[in-house]
Amino acid sequence: MTYEVRPNGVTQKGNPYTVRGSLLKVGDTAPDFTVITPTGDPRTLVNYAGKIKIISSVASLSGRICNAQTRQFNQEAANLSENIVVLTVSSDTPDEQQNWCEAAGIDRVEVLSCSADMRFSDDYGVHIVDLGMNQRSIFVLDSNNKVVYVEYVPEIAMEANLDAALAAAQLALTL
Repeated sequence: MTYEVRPNGVTQKGNPYTVRGSLLKVGDTAPDFTVITPTGDPRTLVNYAGKIKIISSVASLSGRICNAQTRQFNQEAANLSENIVVLTVSSDTPDEQQNWCEAAGIDRVEVLSCSADMRFSDDYGVHIVDLGMNQRSIFVLDSNNKVVYVEYVPEIAMEANLDAALAAAQLALTL
């Protein structure tokens, strides 16, 4: 498959990095994916059929902002409907994820790895080629896997708008 390449897809302190993959837009059908749990089990969109999905894409759970984003989603998940799942997809290996989740006490967010082939990253337009990591992004998919909210964070040092993503997920429950 041929992917769009965006030479200035994301910056870090103003320095541009190349990102591979087309930007998803509200109304698109989300691409299916195969990612791996920290225990090595594969997951696809079928595993979350009928649920509203908040997909938080982060570079590495050990990064300050990615760490904080995942922890905040873990806290917020306690207040969400059982029909909403929060998935964090990072470019960390499953072993790195398992160690981090145990140390951080993550128990409400499902952490998933795309490190094996970065296909998720390419399909969702978040593959920072220069760094071999994900661009921080948030996608909210309705129960039919239609994109109802998307945010690509343009600067690596910026935080994503978690409140907007949570509001979009709540709204998707009513549609």
